[in-house]
Amino acid sequence: LLEKIVADQRQIIAEETQKPAEQTPQMWALYKEVQDYYDKGMRVPDDVTLLLCDDNWGNLRKLPKLGDKPRRGGYGIYYHFDYVGGPRNYKWLNTNPLPRVWEQMHLAHEYGANQIWVVNVGDLKPMELPISFFLDYAWNPDALPADGVAAYTQRWATQQFGPKHAADIADILAKYAKYNARRKPELLDASTYSLATGEWASVVGKYNALLTRAEAINQKLPAADRDAYFELVLHPVLACANLNELYYTVAQNHEAAKNNQPTTNALAEKAKALYAKDAEIKNRYHAVAGGKWHHMMDQTHIGYTYWQQPEVDKMPEVVTLPAGTTAPAITPPPAAENAVYASLEAEHYTQAVNAGPITWQRLPDLGRTAGAVTTFPVTAAPTAAPGGGSPHLEYHFNLAQAGPVTVSAYLAPTLDFTNTTGLRYAVSIDDEAPQIVNLNADLNPEKGSRTWGQVVADNIVLKTSQHNVTAAGAHVLKFWRVDPGVVLEKLVVSSGPLPKTYLGPPANAADKGKDQPVPGSLGQR
Repeated sequence: LLEKIVADQRQIIAEETQKPAEQTPQMWALYKEVQDYYDKGMRVPDDVTLLLCDDNWGNLRKLPKLGDKPRRGGYGIYYHFDYVGGPRNYKWLNTNPLPRVWEQMHLAHEYGANQIWVVNVGDLKPMELPISFFLDYAWNPDALPADGVAAYTQRWATQQFGPKHAADIADILAKYAKYNARRKPELLDASTYSLATGEWASVVGKYNALLTRAEAINQKLPAADRDAYFELVLHPVLACANLNELYYTVAQNHEAAKNNQPTTNALAEKAKALYAKDAEIKNRYHAVAGGKWHHMMDQTHIGYTYWQQPEVDKMPEVVTLPAGTTAPAITPPPAAENAVYASLEAEHYTQAVNAGPITWQRLPDLGRTAGAVTTFPVTAAPTAAPGGGSPHLEYHFNLAQAGPVTVSAYLAPTLDFTNTTGLRYAVSIDDEAPQIVNLNADLNPEKGSRTWGQVVADNIVLKTSQHNVTAAGAHVLKFWRVDPGVVLEKLVVSSGPLPKTYLGPPANAADKGKDQPVPGSLGQR
């Protein structure tokens, strides 16, 4: 039936244009459930461009199969910087770090989806930088390598504000997008980060430090540049630093209220003031340049209860204690046994072992905490039997005791764009046989997958494997390449339960190789 509808449409095109239908450019978007029709056998004429899509969260769902006969109409990509739908709308401010955009669109380019690229940006105003990047990269993908993203942002900042502060402005723009991508503002709440481990305090401290830098530059800019600077740089940092501090303060209020602590009410008042400040920041934006951008920041972003936006922002609930409430004597809980673990940022490998055409490539600043690592070329065939001299990364670490350990791998939420077995990697410690792990189990965005919803909300895939360490002391953790497109952000080796955190334990293992000179961005055996 659907193929007949397409045939009828093409007949109408031919009749109206008075020329064969194939002479009029046509495109079929394999968006959401439409891809299922294609996967189950529906086909359109060869001159029609197939527009492949992401999952609405910046992760490509499907790419052309290598070796397939080329289509006359070719392939394109439909990508998202803004979305209305589950697990949550994200429409307020930019949450799209350029390194991840580069990595996903590099896949598209290398797999031949080059006929047309379309990006859904929602409102233009908060997306100026990612829009510029997307279009410039589309114009000439080969001109911008993986380690050229930061330089691109600096050139963009120079175009807007001149060279004097461009490096600092570029770094602020990159960090603001990185921090926002950890968890989109619409998904934040008081429980996002860990209060007990100091994670919340660290997140807020870094955002406020970024704000201090942004405000300092504002004071140094010529008056004529300050409206544009506020709109492009200072406002999003100010608004998001305030939002994170709001939820942090609500978390502190809830914790204090559990034991009737005397700080409870003051924290409630502070949270109310931060909520009011959110509206003040919006109004300041709307007043800039005589109201030039009035209403651009009216998008609601506080008070979500499900995927759809609230009609109005809503103050998070806080606790206020009645006057005269006294705090009970608190018996400190027994000291928890410290977890024994080694936390390693992916880019801080000790050694990278390449093989044949396959090399390891750092992806600077990609990820929730530091940078990431993947293999190039992304079109290389899977490694049939990881082990021996096949491509892998080595990380040196120490453990104080022997016994069973868990290796937790934190990976970018890349989907199986090959639509085959799922993307795989392997892990081993010392000389044990590599264990193969599939990172795409239950990650189909169109099957109501709770796992997929959690993964894109958290912006991470967390996979674990079990190992046994036979002796205390120095060891080598090996991360083996199996499939292309796997992007590693962090590894954690632990011998017991880890403290509950959102970003994972901070790096604590000494990096033996990051300061050694390496050819390009690669370490070599």
